[in-house]
Amino acid sequence: MAEEIFVNKVAESGLITLDLETFYPKGEIKTFDLKGYLFMELILKEKDFRAALQTTDWLVYKDAYVAINCSVDAIIPMWAYMLVASYLQPFAKDVVFGNEQKLIDMMFLKNLTDFDAAAYEDKRVVVKGCGDLKIPETAYVEITNRLRPFVKSIMFGEPCSTVPIYKKALPKP
Repeated sequence: MAEEIFVNKVAESGLITLDLETFYPKGEIKTFDLKGYLFMELILKEKDFRAALQTTDWLVYKDAYVAINCSVDAIIPMWAYMLVASYLQPFAKDVVFGNEQKLIDMMFLKNLTDFDAAAYEDKRVVVKGCGDLKIPETAYVEITNRLRPFVKSIMFGEPCSTVPIYKKALPKP
């Protein structure tokens, strides 16, 4: 009886797996909610607001990604968000306006700005679909926009089971 040789077709396929988890913000994510700084959770009183910010322990935001928002329906002047950002900036890794999900979206986009898609010229790329972290839709759209001008093909999923996304047309003879 002849010995069977098993060939790992996935390994020989030349597929490159790109895991978007590597672009996930590294560090703690926190929210700064203006709600607690409002009079009766409705009104921002400038003098009281400034005094409260001066007594806030900003070290709790050290090396964190911080989203500034207000979780109650109140009219907040634009300068209030700017003021909070100015206090956070020396401590936080980055500060954005919005909720935690918006912060994650923005950090993904920022982290992808340095991604060198040209390094994948004429490669077959699989954008990993499963993992330990929830990757936002914005990251999948952005990586597709960055890869498409360069790659031979883009797929979604795992190398053993992919969904085709894009395939470069063959040059016409």
